[in-house]
Parts: sequence; structure tokens; C-alpha cells
Amino acid sequence: MTVACATIALTVSATPRLALVGNDDNDLYRTLLLNGVEVTRHNTVDDAISSLPKGIGLIVTATGYPEKRTEISAEQYADLSRRGTRIYIEYPALLPGCEMADSTVSGRLERGVVTSGFFGKNLPEMSILGINGCTYIPANTKSMLVAYAKVAGFDTAQFGLTDTEVHPLLFFAGKDRMASTTRLSHFCQSRFGPSDSWKTVWQCVLRWVMRDNKFTLGILPVDPVATLAPDDNVDENARINAVRRGAKWLSKANLFIHPSWEVTEIGKYQPKNGDPNLFFGPAITSDMLQGDGSRGVMEGHGSTVLADGSQLYRYFIRADVQGETAMLLASAAYVTGDKQYSPVAERLLDYLFYSSGFRGGARNDPDSCSYGLISWANTHPGTFFNDDNARCILGAIGASAMMDNQRWNRYIVENILGNLRTCSKQGFQGNALEQRDIQRNGWRYYNERDFVNPHPHFESWMWACYLWLYDKTGYQPLLDKAREGIRITMEAYPDRWLSQNGIQQERARMILPLAWLIRVEDTPQHREWLDTVVSKLLESQVECGAIREELGSSAQDKNKILVTSNEAYGKNEASLIAINGDPVSDMLYTCNFSFFSLNEAAHATGNPRYAKAVKQLADFLVRIQVNSPAHPDIDGAWFRAFDYDRWDYWASNADNGWGAWCTLTGWIQSWIVSTEALVHKQKSYWDITSDMNMKDAMKKSLWMMD
Repeated sequence: MTVACATIALTVSATPRLALVGNDDNDLYRTLLLNGVEVTRHNTVDDAISSLPKGIGLIVTATGYPEKRTEISAEQYADLSRRGTRIYIEYPALLPGCEMADSTVSGRLERGVVTSGFFGKNLPEMSILGINGCTYIPANTKSMLVAYAKVAGFDTAQFGLTDTEVHPLLFFAGKDRMASTTRLSHFCQSRFGPSDSWKTVWQCVLRWVMRDNKFTLGILPVDPVATLAPDDNVDENARINAVRRGAKWLSKANLFIHPSWEVTEIGKYQPKNGDPNLFFGPAITSDMLQGDGSRGVMEGHGSTVLADGSQLYRYFIRADVQGETAMLLASAAYVTGDKQYSPVAERLLDYLFYSSGFRGGARNDPDSCSYGLISWANTHPGTFFNDDNARCILGAIGASAMMDNQRWNRYIVENILGNLRTCSKQGFQGNALEQRDIQRNGWRYYNERDFVNPHPHFESWMWACYLWLYDKTGYQPLLDKAREGIRITMEAYPDRWLSQNGIQQERARMILPLAWLIRVEDTPQHREWLDTVVSKLLESQVECGAIREELGSSAQDKNKILVTSNEAYGKNEASLIAINGDPVSDMLYTCNFSFFSLNEAAHATGNPRYAKAVKQLADFLVRIQVNSPAHPDIDGAWFRAFDYDRWDYWASNADNGWGAWCTLTGWIQSWIVSTEALVHKQKSYWDITSDMNMKDAMKKSLWMMD
């Protein structure tokens, strides 16, 4: 397996010697060779013991993991003890003096927790270690170095090990014996994290085995890694390459659905109850036929990393990612000149509006009150999220403009009007509407009701759609509803705002309608509103360009999104951080939407502070694009989480479906790639879509509002 290496220039002490039982592709063995450690490798414990010089430490790795436990006999243990040999063994079938279960257990949400001072000040007690694909042997011991438990926290188990089941993971099993109840030596293949913490773990273990407290581990192989270092220059060639790699990732990950496996695979991993958090299945492999966009695109990866370093795919077919991904591909063609992308983008939009069923049934019946609305997903044909419709349509608009192809204009107008007539007098629709309710109540019920929902994540980007269409058509209700919704929301800021996963993402979402309100009504108050939100957001932009996540302070925020116990970890949607100040940026909810919106704000106002923030964020996102020779299906993607202090993909993985290592063709990939294209062209979305002719489609669609 080819891997990238995260290297730190440290001086290695006088070369010690070790014996290791394991395969030649074992990560620990490769690490020892990379660090210049003299090590002899053996295929069996017998071979190692028979040639083991006095005073040499022995490492026995789990070559049969997870199916077969590591075999060492009682006689071999006794022989090693007589020699005074220090041994590290993992996943043992027998461990004298330690009671171990006959069966093994596979973990899911649990993580490693340091339980002693063995690893020094760099890894104090209660430090958290990510251990992916962990199958372990329940055991009894009083000398734990690392425990395995479900704990809340970012870097530290913030509630300790109380109220959670605790199992030993790494421990002393005698004077000269250290054992692990799982396999720890494939830390690179299994993508353990954070990498600096695991370097400390292995340095301390090796010091103990070799009886050399001065040994320094200088190199640890890591895959994946960020494309560039934090201080690497980002020129326009690097930006174009990020766009190109971002578009190619869709095919490398085999995310375009092909008819040959659409029914068998997609159907298999879509449960009948439609719970989107259960839509996980194995990767679509390279030997399966690749789709051409005519049957849509999948979402991407779930956040669970398996023992071999792979990730499950999400088999949830959503409407929003079709429109967004079409814009991604059109952006790649726009910047690179590569004509292969535009036909796929066209087919995605055709799938979205014509053949998928997202606009089928009542949504395509002019006599229906839900006419023009777009379903959330193919498994939820009667559910409409205001925000998902907005991003779907903004993607379609952007793709249409960049391809100079406006044959979907009627569907764009009908969707915006369909949402306009089902929002309240104040311009709010709520988090989601159901078709059965709309059909029963009629659209006028929603249009004439008094209802407010100061929740930018769900409401604000549809206001941006209203403002965009108002600019093209002059239809006054679009401006009136958008302006009123924005006014009420800004008057509620910040204490009465609702949050989905933290206050920072809500600020990120609010910037776009504020920027476009200035485009249509440039007043001092509207500029003040925009600057209030942008300035607060940019207080959290750090030197490398990342925007730090922030939990809100409202009662609603605390009750909904904070993980308040170990038991609550992994049960709901959640932030990537545990407390404000954790050095994490979020590409699913904050940096992605901030990037697009700040670019619009900079162009709308000419404010150089906004423009500087856009450039810093653009460069940061180019640098942290995933580089993974070992896993082509994530190479060129962006993960949700990035720890900018460590320069590593690390965060709390508490979110029950969209944790730290998820990818998403729509929300993440599309808005980052498309905005990098705009930054390269020194354009705004508003500018490149300004010539779209929506008046004809509007004239034919205004009957919807009668």
C-alpha cells in the first residue's frame, strides 16, 4: 500500500534493535524501517524466539485480525520471561494471569481514552484516540494504559469515564509484558487519529519495549493527508488543479448511478422506513459500471471508517445534490475548458426535473397545491425542505449560466414561486412541509398565516432565491417576503436565533440573502445588517484562513445540539466541537457556505476586508483538499472536519450521520469547487447569472399566485 508520510524532522537516537512478528506490509514494521530502527521480521513466534538475542524486545502483531487471534503458548511466554524479554502482543488468544473472553466484540462509537501518565505530558490522562474498525477482546485488568469507551469530547473525554461501559485496550500484563486487546499496529491502514497522538503512543510503547527512554519516533506514515502544508503558497494553478481534482473525485469514487446496479444496490441499502441515517452500504467498486449522470449521483461517504481504511457509502438519493453537483461540473468546465463535464451536468439537471420523480406526481400537476416543489429525496416524495429546494435551484441556476443553457428556466421559476406561495406572510416556511398537509390545507393557508422561524439554516437561502428572481423579473412579492423575513431574523439576532449544529453555521447561511438584498436595495441599514453578521463570523477566521466553529448561547441551542453526557454521544446531529475554542473548521455547514456567501458579499459591497477573508478561505480550502494515494475514492474530496492546529482530519465524531469524515457531493464538494472557480475568474455568482432571461418563464408561471 502506497502512503503519504507526515514527517517531522527529529534526530533519531542511537539505533536500537527489535524483533517483530508480522507481515512486511504491517504499518508498525514500515514505520520502524522509515525511522532507521534495526529490526528483524519473522513470520512466526517460534522463528522469532529461536533467533532472539538477549535483551532484544519483541513485538507480536495480529496478522490474523479480526478473524484469528494471535497465538502464543504458555511455554513461549515462560521462555520469554526467563530471558527477561519485553514483549508487546496484540489481540492474543492467551495471556497468562489475565482473564479474557472467548468471543470478540466490534465497536462503533467507542474511542480510546488514555487512563495513565505513561505517555507523558503530550498525551495526558483522558486524551482521546480514534481507533477505526475496532474489534476487541473483553478482558479484566487493573493496569490499563488506554481504555475503550463511548465518551463525549473533542480532544479530551469531557465527562470522564463515568456512566459508560469501559474495556481495556492497552495494558501491562506483567513485569515485561504489554498487551492490546485489538490490533493497533495497522494505524495507517485503519486511519487512526489524530496522527500526532498516535506518534506519541508508539514512541512510548517502543521506548518501553526497547528499554530506551531516549528513542524518538521521527516519521509516522499517514494517509490521507492535506494536499498542502499550512504555509505552502496557493497560486492560480493550484486553484485550478483543486477544481479539476474536485470534479474528478465524483468519478474516482464511482458516485454516478448506473442502471446495472441502480435497483439491486440502491434498493438494498434504502430501508423501508426511509430513515436517512440508515442508508449506508459498501463502496461502489471500480469493477462496477460508472453512470453518466442520467440516473443521478449519490451523496458520498458516511463518516465511519472501517478497519481497512475504507468508508461506507450513503445510498440516499436526494434532489439537492443533483442540482448542486450539476453546478460543480459546470464550474469545472467553466474554469478548465474540459468539455467532458458539461454533458454530465446537463443529464443531472434532466434527471432532477424530468425523470427522477422529484418533480413527479402532485409536484407536476398544475392543479396541485404542491406544484413546482421538489421532493427532498426519492424515498421521501412528499417531504419538502425549504433550504434543500433553495440549494437545488441555486445549483441549477449556476449550472445553466455557466453552460449557457437555459432550458430549465420554467422549472426554476415554478419552484421559487411554489415556495413563495407556501411561506408565511412574514416570509417563513419552517423546517419542512409535507405534501399531504399542503394538499389538505391548500397553499393559501400557508401564504396567509402568521409564522416566524428565525433559523437561517432552513430559511435564508430561499430568500436569496426570491431576491435573485426579483432582480430578473421585478415581481414585487418576491422582494417583500424576502425583505420581511430578513428584517425579522436580524432583529432576533443573536439570542433568539435557532441553530442546527452551532451558531457559526447560521451566520454563514445568513450572509447570502443579506449580500443580495444590497444588490436590489442598497441602504445603510442593509449594509449594517450584513456587516454585523460578517464581522462576527470573521472574528473566528484564523491566520490560515479557516473559520473556527462556535456553539451558540441561546437556550434552544443548548437544549438541542450540545452533547451533555457520554450516553448522548452519537445519538443526534451534533457539532464537531465540544467547547468553544476547539480548533476545528466545518466544511459541511460553515466554511463551504461562508466561502460562497462571502464571495457574493465582497462583490456586492466592494469591501476589501470581505475580499481578503475570501482569499484566505479559498487558499485554506485548496490546502486541505484530501490527498490519498491509498484510497482513490476520497482523493480530491473534502471531509467535513479539519483540525487546523494539528493540520489533520480530526474532530468530535458525535454527529449520528454526518460526522467528521463524511463527504458530500452536494453540500461540501459543490459549493467549495464552484466558489474556487468563481474566485479564479474573479467573478460573483450574481454577475455570471445576471443575463439569464427569466421573464418569459415568469409570465407563464404567475398564474400559480392567483
